[in-house]
Amino acid sequence: MGLLVVVVVTVAAGHWPALSAGALSFDDNMYLTSNPLVQNPSWASAGRLLGEVLQPSTVRGYYQPLTMISLMLDWQMGGRPDQLMPFHRTSLLLHLANTALVVLLLHALIRRPLIAALLGLLFGLHPLTVEPIPWVGERKTLLAALFSLAALLLYVRYARARRKSAYIACAVAYVLALLAKPTATPLPVAFLLLDLWPLARMPVLRWSHLRPRLLEKIPFFALAALAAVITVISQARAGHVTAPGEYPPGHIALVVCHNIVFYLWKIVWPVNLSPHYPFPNPMTLAQPALAIGVVGTCLLIPALLILWRWTRAPLVGWLVFFVLILPTLGIIGFTTVMTSDKYVYLPAVGLLLVLASGATWLWDRRAARTVRTLVVGVAVVLAALEFVQTRRTYVPWRDTEDLYRHMLALAPDAQNVHFNLAICLNDRGRIDEAVTHFERVLALNPGHWMCDNELGEICRKRGDLDRAIAYFKQALQSNPEFVPALNNLGLAYIDQGRPADAIVQLDEALRIKSDHYSAYLNKGNALCRLGRLDEAVTQYHLALQIKPDHARTYFNLGLALQQLGRRDEAIAAFRDAVRYKPDYESAQQQLNAALQARPAASQP
Repeated sequence: MGLLVVVVVTVAAGHWPALSAGALSFDDNMYLTSNPLVQNPSWASAGRLLGEVLQPSTVRGYYQPLTMISLMLDWQMGGRPDQLMPFHRTSLLLHLANTALVVLLLHALIRRPLIAALLGLLFGLHPLTVEPIPWVGERKTLLAALFSLAALLLYVRYARARRKSAYIACAVAYVLALLAKPTATPLPVAFLLLDLWPLARMPVLRWSHLRPRLLEKIPFFALAALAAVITVISQARAGHVTAPGEYPPGHIALVVCHNIVFYLWKIVWPVNLSPHYPFPNPMTLAQPALAIGVVGTCLLIPALLILWRWTRAPLVGWLVFFVLILPTLGIIGFTTVMTSDKYVYLPAVGLLLVLASGATWLWDRRAARTVRTLVVGVAVVLAALEFVQTRRTYVPWRDTEDLYRHMLALAPDAQNVHFNLAICLNDRGRIDEAVTHFERVLALNPGHWMCDNELGEICRKRGDLDRAIAYFKQALQSNPEFVPALNNLGLAYIDQGRPADAIVQLDEALRIKSDHYSAYLNKGNALCRLGRLDEAVTQYHLALQIKPDHARTYFNLGLALQQLGRRDEAIAAFRDAVRYKPDYESAQQQLNAALQARPAASQP
């Protein structure tokens, strides 16, 4: 227990800068800044997150309700886009728990407490573990690892003691891991590999030994199959999926070989880390990184097979690593990056098993005292180096702009990074700088409809409506169902005095996304321009059903009701506008005027 406490405290000290990180990264908008369910903690929100199995409505991706609920709880505890500490506090605690579980798992497998503690320390302090902690949207990686490590530990206890309670608890932990992030799906195969070594439940690789091990894992494989189906369907409906058959010949082999060597190298030499590692262009062996990956893989596999003659540990440990990282190796495409530091977080357990085997072999040699001193000394030096590098890795995470500029320094032509940096600069009012990066995106990818939409919105706000409309139409030409561009085109038509044309675009937006509150609001505004006030009131009420705390919608509703002569309802709407936005001067002025104009008999 004492060793475990020392490890956890040291890891906490190494990752302490996470608590002051202020950067938002890719996809944090849908996980936090623009997610209505996370921002409205309630049983109803939790129910929706759990119930939207095949098509999540607030996340462009796979089913991950446990992750979303955990972020919702952090919001309840004071977390906000400009106050990220509550989110980082939870993530740091999860990483500390994962580090403790790694120590306990290694101890359960090798029965060497000091070796388990030292390897747990190297895991917890490694710079590759930084990314999931300050990255709010990567809560899923930490949660899935927590329950996966718990499942592995419970499985070891079941295998050793054959207790039914441990088996059931292992299954529950596995389900929770899947609900956090479906990359935990291959875990049952890792159980099977542990049976081979170090649990030694299959002394010989024969069907008679393999069959009972497979039969006892049928419930786990059934859960894995169900999770895989749900993941593919939900990812395809809410995001995108590239099937293996859609890639050019040889593409997958190049990606897998590259990624295997890339991750092994980054584990050994964790410098120049980034949340964005783009695909090489072109994807051929002319690229040195791809050629090195192929050569490295061709050398690694025979070496592991040769070592099998003396010990199972290297091959089994590497297979555990490979199996656990397989969902993110790029065989099925769901992201724009080739590799990511966070993908190695849980699979690293397999490599720790290899190190544990080697350290145990050295530990038990004849010159025990000298060798043990050497092992401890090397581990302590490595931990110290990791501590320093981990602190350095946190530096770009202090601020969103710093983080994206750090990514661009390592990948100058990364269009997604340019786009997100432009969004950041635009939000900070540095419009000209933002336009420069948006234009760089279009130079790299002329069909980037989100970029066209953003440039169109900048032009609209500057009053250049013709150019804005041209950008919105260009975005819709690339993606006819891009709701933000439809909504913004409608808004531009309203500004241009063409409310009837605006309604056409807004109706199309609502056909595609029936819960888009801004489209209801803008349609209400367009109907007001046409004098169809009763219809406008209906649209405002529909918008408020989706976003009941939106002050501007209450204000516009109040104006429409006032024109209809429904003074009391208008006063109530103006009051709600002021209630949700106390510094809303226009709403306060309209409220005061409406109260003064009300007949004395009806004054409260």
